[in-house]
Amino acid sequence: MQIDVYDTYVTTTENKRLHFDVFLPTGKPEETAQQHATEWLKSIGIEASNIKQESCRYCHSESANPKIKDHIQQYGYYIFQMEGCPSPAR
Repeated sequence: MQIDVYDTYVTTTENKRLHFDVFLPTGKPEETAQQHATEWLKSIGIEASNIKQESCRYCHSESANPKIKDHIQQYGYYIFQMEGCPSPAR
């Protein structure tokens, strides 16, 4: 499965900076990545009203590994957490 990677940065009103990637099946519109980023933020307790600034931009495409492919097939997207993000569920 080919996926598109959207590099995403968010700064909360508490001045906490989060950096994560949104992985989508190739060909989905950029707005879809932004919607999934907002959904995921809400799932970790960060509402859109608590965001000062946000960017979610296409970065590149790549082949998904089996774990990511399975997650995307089940949920439609995958969040790859990096700087400032809570620890992913294991």
